[in-house]
Amino acid sequence: MPEASTAGTAPRSLAEALRARDDAALAALLRARPDLLNPVPGDVTQLATRAGTRASVVRALEHLDRFALQCAEALAVAPDPCPYPVLEALLTGTAPGGEDDRAPLADAVRAALPGALRTLRDQALVWGGEDALRLVRTARELLAPSASRPSPTGLGPTVAEATAGMSPGRVQEIVLAAGLPATHDPVSAVSALTSLFTDGERMSALLDEAPAEAHQVLGRLVWGPPYGEVTANPTPPVRWLRDRGLLLPASTRTVVLPREVALHLRGGLAHRTVEPVGPTVAAAREHRPPLVDANAAGQALAALSTVEELVKHWEHTGPAVLRAGGLSVRDLKRTATALDTTEPLAAFWIELAYASGLLASDGEADERYAPTPAFDTWVELPPAERWSALAVAWLPATRTAALAGEQDAKGRTLSVLGPDLDRSAAPEVRRRVLELLAALPEGGSADPADLLARLAWERPVRGTSELRARLARWTLDEAELLGVTGRGALSGPGRALLAHQDPGPLLAPLLPEPVDHVLLQADLTAVAPGPLRRPLGDVLAVLADVESKGGATVYRFTPGSVRRALDSGRTASDLHAFLAEHSRTPVPQPLTYLIDDVARRHGHLRVGAASAYVRCDDDAVLGELLADKRSAGLGLRRLAPTVLAAQAEPGALLDGLRAMGYAPAAESRTGDVLVARADTHRTPRRAAPVPVPDGPPVPDATLLGAAVRAIRAGDLAATAVRKESAPTASTTGTAHLPGELPRTSAAETLATVQAAALTGSAVWIGYVNADGAASQRVIAPVRVEGGYVTGYDHTADEVRTYALHRVTGVAELADDQV
Repeated sequence: MPEASTAGTAPRSLAEALRARDDAALAALLRARPDLLNPVPGDVTQLATRAGTRASVVRALEHLDRFALQCAEALAVAPDPCPYPVLEALLTGTAPGGEDDRAPLADAVRAALPGALRTLRDQALVWGGEDALRLVRTARELLAPSASRPSPTGLGPTVAEATAGMSPGRVQEIVLAAGLPATHDPVSAVSALTSLFTDGERMSALLDEAPAEAHQVLGRLVWGPPYGEVTANPTPPVRWLRDRGLLLPASTRTVVLPREVALHLRGGLAHRTVEPVGPTVAAAREHRPPLVDANAAGQALAALSTVEELVKHWEHTGPAVLRAGGLSVRDLKRTATALDTTEPLAAFWIELAYASGLLASDGEADERYAPTPAFDTWVELPPAERWSALAVAWLPATRTAALAGEQDAKGRTLSVLGPDLDRSAAPEVRRRVLELLAALPEGGSADPADLLARLAWERPVRGTSELRARLARWTLDEAELLGVTGRGALSGPGRALLAHQDPGPLLAPLLPEPVDHVLLQADLTAVAPGPLRRPLGDVLAVLADVESKGGATVYRFTPGSVRRALDSGRTASDLHAFLAEHSRTPVPQPLTYLIDDVARRHGHLRVGAASAYVRCDDDAVLGELLADKRSAGLGLRRLAPTVLAAQAEPGALLDGLRAMGYAPAAESRTGDVLVARADTHRTPRRAAPVPVPDGPPVPDATLLGAAVRAIRAGDLAATAVRKESAPTASTTGTAHLPGELPRTSAAETLATVQAAALTGSAVWIGYVNADGAASQRVIAPVRVEGGYVTGYDHTADEVRTYALHRVTGVAELADDQV
């Protein structure tokens, strides 16, 4: 609806238009453009000034959809001010009151135009009534065409702008060549040319006289860019156009198509393609919702298993932190190999664990990544709650794992867990992608191209749209990996996550119950038919190696894995009993023989600290060691029939003997076998990384209400009408100008505030605080003593005390003021 000032007339400035808004409309503006709140403007004039700054306007334009932006672009090339019918004609291609040969599109434009204008008005980018729409000056400068920055519409400068530096004689030559009568001055000549180019009938008659080749030249420039190069001796068609002003010189070698001519050739359209409505996102495929949820649950289980495996892989000796922060390429490759996945997927799981607060750097001198204490709590939670913690951390995270390996603006490679992976737009894009999927029928999945087209329409600004497209593609992949979607459709837990609800209760019934058994097979493998209960899974992870994952995990028993279990302090009888208890099938003989064989040789050799020594009751075995060429690097020599001394450290000696095929055991100083349990490492308590916000945070209702009250109060102080007072010696020859602080003597100031305190009236004061900042206040004094005045400050909406010596002056308010 048209804006009007408080006096009932059309607003003369953006400040007046904002002043005429009610509190709800002002709050809506501050909510849409939260950068205007930092700090809270002192009055409406400051708010309008800040709303017109370049940085704030650029940010506001970036948040417009394509049609709202096209409306702003059309206003930038329209007359200022622009009547509503003229704007409509620029978007529909029809003159006001003329025939419309684009009826379906024109009807859609007419239906969408009021909403787009409402958006521009709400964001203080457009003001004025429908008879005089005005685009804020900064937005016009950003969107209007210039030689260095072409307009998004593809239009060039107006005739008046293009002829600004042209000699009066040359202008008259163009006027005469166009068939117009000569004028007495260049201003009227330019006006006559403009009138010709905006008159449809006369322009059509002029173009009918043009050579066919001239129409081809115009056709290449009409939709932009409007600039073309010419030689010193142009071709006859170009000369014909230039002589009649249909092409005007922009430089010695360049001509430009005037805006009025281009609009005539375009049929009045400011844009080649107008998009009043965003592309529709329809269901490309439909699946049964239970099938979607089942697929999502399977992915959720795999995600839990991968994250747990990753964190446990780093709990003994985590990778080092690079000097510049982040993970080295070599450590990323090692982690990917350990997880049996690709490096990009490993990067995603690492960043997800980091965002969930399960991994962090330990902060020590030799800084390394390690699990946090929160991991010990997380790993004991039920599976649905563990998944919920991961999904809730993923949705608002600004860290973007897919950027790892790319280069920044300075040519430096971005590393996983590094400092430069935050993209503040990521949470908004993730949520928007899920919202578009949620709008489909349950079980429906969208074509990614449709999703990207819709997102590009919603945020069309170049650069912003490109990043959003990449973020959207990554979101679709990550949501599928995490189990937020299944087969491309939003799952039930995913819908709960989007609705700010706990998705765990919806996921729990979809997950299989943990099993307490495995199926042992004769090929030295064990099949886990589902997720294992924690004690069983922990022991089996030591006793066997994971061979394959999926709905059923396959473990393989090897001599090395059995030795690992024996090193952890278990005996052969313990392992036999464990397998017999937890296997639904008989324990195969090959597995029994493997355990017994490794156990028989385990500890036959003993390694201790001397520097190091090898002890064995069988001196023949020690003789074999000494004769083996592979032991040369260990520096072995016989001390006694059953003891060899070594120059290597005990750890290196153990590794060397194992590499030679032996199964040595470490022993303590007392000769007992050492149980080789690696100590798990934890970081100090760490908080999960905080997402980097996309600009200032959206203010809540309390802050908005307080900000609107402060702006209204400050505006009251700035625009309050004062009583005219008789001139005195201190005021003779001076007048109070708008915005100027009042000036009165100390005696007059004291007398006026004392009188106001006695009568309970409000006064208008100028005040300079301790930092030297001057402001205007409207106060109702209640007490004046000790050089201070205390009263209700209408500007701040609270009781305050002011030092009288800092009051520059005071004036009474008019009777109709507060």
